[in-house]
Amino acid sequence: MNPDTRVFHRQLATRPPLAVKGQGVHLFDAEGRAYIDASGGAAVSCLGHGHPDVLAAMHAQIDQLAYAHTSFFTTEVAEQLADQLVSTAPAGMSHVYFVSGGSEAVESALKMARQYFVEIGQPQREHFIARRQSYHGNTLGALAVGGNEWRRAQFRPLLIDVTHVAPCYEYRDRHADETPEQYGQRLVAELAEAIERLGPDKVMAFVAETVGGATAGVLTPVPGYFKGVRELCDRHGILLILDEVMCGMGRTGTLHACEQEGVVPDLLTVAKGLGGGYQPIGAVLAQERIVDAMRQGSGLFQHGHTYLGHAVACAAALAVQRVIQRDGLLAQVRERGAYLASRLQAVLGEHPHVGDIRGRGLFWGIELVQDRATRQWFDPSLKLHARLKAAAMAEGLMIYPMGGTVDGRCGDHVLLAPPFISSPEELDAIVDRLVRALAQVMKGIR
Repeated sequence: MNPDTRVFHRQLATRPPLAVKGQGVHLFDAEGRAYIDASGGAAVSCLGHGHPDVLAAMHAQIDQLAYAHTSFFTTEVAEQLADQLVSTAPAGMSHVYFVSGGSEAVESALKMARQYFVEIGQPQREHFIARRQSYHGNTLGALAVGGNEWRRAQFRPLLIDVTHVAPCYEYRDRHADETPEQYGQRLVAELAEAIERLGPDKVMAFVAETVGGATAGVLTPVPGYFKGVRELCDRHGILLILDEVMCGMGRTGTLHACEQEGVVPDLLTVAKGLGGGYQPIGAVLAQERIVDAMRQGSGLFQHGHTYLGHAVACAAALAVQRVIQRDGLLAQVRERGAYLASRLQAVLGEHPHVGDIRGRGLFWGIELVQDRATRQWFDPSLKLHARLKAAAMAEGLMIYPMGGTVDGRCGDHVLLAPPFISSPEELDAIVDRLVRALAQVMKGIR
């Protein structure tokens, strides 16, 4: 371990740069270097850094009340945030369960699903179905439903058994003779087969990211896919849990990504863009019938964490959501997202090592390939994604690259999720720096 630090960093061989300041779309290190935060950290910093309205709300809340345990008290700010989220939620959502992040939100949703069926007299339902190449968090339940093989592998003995079906990965998996709609129907048929195999009355929920996030690099669903999933779940009394921890809260151009699919989930998890990184916070939005089943049954949700509903976190999130609404940032995400897409296509659309550019709003994935014609990936031993991250940092650019795009081992991609406040000039700078970093990396591996 690096002797210069006592922090248990993610990478133990090196110490990361020391961040000392954030302002707008930039972070600054101790040596005075500025970095454009083109990934929002991990699609977190939707308002960028140092937003005065959010900082003021946090200061005001700290002066009044920083913390009260939710087994004793509720707080005004938690009630206000819940009201705000329910007022803008998909139809039928009646309550919000606050946690400290995305993994906790997914973990909570899994427990909600199980307890709901126990409460309504269907305790035999014990199976979750999810998708390969998905990511739902790093706690054990979330890791189990997730399909990120690299993250799962060494912890497999600790994970519950979850059935995984194919992701909606049009670039690699749609057949040449299929329309996008036919491809989506094929995926729904595969899910139907899995349900029949497990027993329709034994499945609790299907868990999916509305738009795939970090693992495979912004996988957007084909038309009709989620409507088919919703109909299938309804047919068998199965809950639909949509994970919008990364893609939600405006990131794709609507507050909730499922709005663009015309479906309403039973449970919806959100986090990153909820509080914009100003405080750790996540949430589960729940349909009224799920809450009513617990209220009329045991009268409680048998789950909890010390910091859920933390007052300062709720104040930060409420301020973030009010700024998004007040400043019309959802429309701006759509507008700036279209501009970013056009710039990426213009400079990388014909690049010999860019296989696919996909995304919505200010949420974009770029899949890198060794050969565009065959879609052959680079040798995983090259660790192309890690090299690209380092080259981008040298250019003053923060991106979110990952390996294992295709199957958990092979493939590389870059994820871009700049703040909603990014100007066209800042988006230009992101693209220009990315192009330079990519050229530097490719030069080094030829």
